[in-house]
Amino acid sequence: MSIQVISFNCNLKSKTGQQISFTYNREVLATEQQGGNFLTGLALGMQNLTKGEKRSISLNAQQAYGFYDPSKTIFFPKNKLPKTIRVGENIQIVGKSGQVRSYKVLQLHDNMVTLDGNHPLAGQDLIFEIETLEVREATQEEIEGSANTIAVQPLH
Repeated sequence: MSIQVISFNCNLKSKTGQQISFTYNREVLATEQQGGNFLTGLALGMQNLTKGEKRSISLNAQQAYGFYDPSKTIFFPKNKLPKTIRVGENIQIVGKSGQVRSYKVLQLHDNMVTLDGNHPLAGQDLIFEIETLEVREATQEEIEGSANTIAVQPLH
């Protein structure tokens, strides 16, 4: 199977047709070979695109950003966050392992804050409307070293 480098417009919609976002994605490596990463379903749906082709790719929540996981909602000490923090704000926290994680502030309490670590689109069935602008075969160097693959790149 050939691996392609694709530049494309993507109109992301909910299952009900409501537009979520519109992005231009430049020179993305489209492969499902990364395995186990989110958006693998999108990478599979984009196989063998041709320049100028339009394709609608529907993914259920599990194929897209996963199901909403209540265990990713945590309580965090308020004093370890900026004093200006507000509900709805997105923040990043460095965990004990040194890994940076993104959270959305759900609630402010006296001494604690409720944070949600789920992807904002978790639990949603999505439709990716793709319009291919450019497409070419990937070089061996791109295949071996690319971090810009659909299978691992959050597009939205």
